Parts: sequence; structure tokens; C-alpha cells
Amino acid sequence: MADVAEGTHGSTGGKGLPGSEDDFVPSKLGTKQHWDETYQTELEIFRDIGDVGDIWFGEQSMSRVIRWMEKAKIPQNASILDIGTGNGVFLLELAKEGYTNITGIDYSAASVALAKDILQAEDLNNISVKEVDFLSCSTELKDFDVCVDKGTFDAISLNPEHTNEVRTRYVQALSDVLKEGGYFVITSCNWTKEQLLQRFSSGFELVQQLPTPSIQFGGKTGNNECCAIQGIPFPMCTVSWDRLRPPSALAKISL
Repeated sequence: MADVAEGTHGSTGGKGLPGSEDDFVPSKLGTKQHWDETYQTELEIFRDIGDVGDIWFGEQSMSRVIRWMEKAKIPQNASILDIGTGNGVFLLELAKEGYTNITGIDYSAASVALAKDILQAEDLNNISVKEVDFLSCSTELKDFDVCVDKGTFDAISLNPEHTNEVRTRYVQALSDVLKEGGYFVITSCNWTKEQLLQRFSSGFELVQQLPTPSIQFGGKTGNNECCAIQGIPFPMCTVSWDRLRPPSALAKISL
């Protein structure tokens, strides 16, 4: 899923600003219909004029994650899953940096078609892009070293129906696909760090919050959240623009 996020959270997505999960207002951004329509339009535009479309959170967000992966010494053959790959541009950037075991998933068929077209235009035919609903993928995806989310959990959290259920299912799906000791890196504009840590409190520990540009809205200043998280031997995971991992491994990361 990749598009410009709407202001749908009572805390305006600002770091440290007050707010709770009850502040979220249901939005079309939480519906599959919206993303099917969005990516069908972007697919037609790409095939017409070669425009890849919007990049969620911009190119700097992709560079920030890749820089962290380099500093954390993530091997270039590590298995990497892009959750809600959208137009697949992040997969393209990973491949340019030498990563070779990359998978992108999205529940929108038009998104998958767009990502495949963009990768094929760059002669990158060895990257796996699959039409998969992450909330129902327990038997299809396993043992990833790194999972990356840039806005997908934000969108899922805006689902007009079964809101708490889909958030809980996301956490469980993440625990199913991420290898024990693996990393989860997430960018969010709707959740504060504190909310994310609470939502993903079991089985993960924050490694580091990545610095992000300040934003102003309604006279208040905040940041997108960026975190990396690593799993420990418990069946849950966490999300945020930060980094999490077990205490024994904290000394291994330097940023």
C-alpha cells in the first residue's frame, strides 16, 4: 500500500502527542476497494507514460531503512519481506543495494501487476511479488529475517469494520512469518511510539528509534515514527518507526 496518508488520527501522528487507539477514525484507506482502485489507476498510468506513482513517506524513508540494514549488518542474502509492497519501488531499491532474497506481497492484484511491471522494466525478474493477504498468510510465508512495513499497518488500522480484530491479526501474522530473532522495521504516521510499543508489547523489544523529519500540524510539532524490532522466543511482534530486538543483542547495533 503506498499513497499519501490522510490525517485520520486524533494525535495527528505526532511523536509524544496525546492520543489512544480510540482516536483512529475509520477511513476508505482501510478498505481493499480503495487500494484496488488506486493501483488500477497507477497501473494504467505506468503502462501509458512510465510513471511509477507515489512513494509512501517519500524516498528518504526507503533510504533510512536501507541505511539501518547496512549498519545492522543485515546480510545481502537475508530473506526480506516487504509487507504491502504497493508499487514495489522499495523492492527495486533493495535490489540496487545488492539484496538478493526479496519478496513483496500485497492483497491488491493491481498492486502486484504494477510492481511486476516496474521490476521487469528494470530487468529485475528474480524478485518474488505475490498477491497475498498478510492477515491470512500463515501457511504461505515463513522464516523471514527482516520484515518491513511502510504504512501498511497504518492503513489496516483504519479498516471501518472489525478494527481491533484486524490489528490483532496483523500482530499474529507477523509472528508467524518472522524468524525468531528476526527484525521488523516499520514506518508509521498515525501511531505514536508509545502506542506501537503497547500494541506490540509481547515478544519484542525496542532497539532504537530512527530520527525522522519534524512535521507541523494544527500548531503542534511531531514526527513520523520509525523503529526496528527484533523477535525473542515469544509468539508476538511489534510495529513502529523504531527498532526493536532482544537485550542480549543490543550491543550489536550501532547507528
